[in-house]
Amino acid sequence: MIAGKVVGSVVATRKNDKLVGNKFMIVELVGKMSGDAKQVIAIDNIGAGIGEYVLVAQGSAARVGCNMADAPVDAAIVGIIDDGTGLE
Repeated sequence: MIAGKVVGSVVATRKNDKLVGNKFMIVELVGKMSGDAKQVIAIDNIGAGIGEYVLVAQGSAARVGCNMADAPVDAAIVGIIDDGTGLE
């Protein structure tokens, strides 16, 4: 898992049928966790809001974490961070 801050949202009216009804958020990865990537688009089925720090699962863990094992999901918000000392 990696940590990030929700900085925006994405609206896609045309998408894979398995993604219909889901919310997509832009997550800016924090500090050393970002590697080469600075931002990811993650599916959000827990209700994270812009400005909140979140936990993001990637790869197959993302699909399992949001109960969408057969959907084309590579990143999912799986938790909202209440206290994250040293994140920035």
